[in-house]
Amino acid sequence: MPNDTTVQTSSGIGFTGLLAIVFITLKLTHVIDWSWWWVLSPLWIGWGFAIGVVVAAFLIGMLSEL
Repeated sequence: MPNDTTVQTSSGIGFTGLLAIVFITLKLTHVIDWSWWWVLSPLWIGWGFAIGVVVAAFLIGMLSEL
């Protein structure tokens, strides 16, 4: 019996990456007059979520010791 396993991976651009590209394009074509902080904010969403999970895990760990 042959071992036919197929592994599929996705390495495309995500929603936040696409949103960042749209915002950058709009900023460079002067359609929006936002600060670069806001234009690049979609790139921070993943980092913010990861930091939030770490902080929540730390707080849960600290509260469970009480």
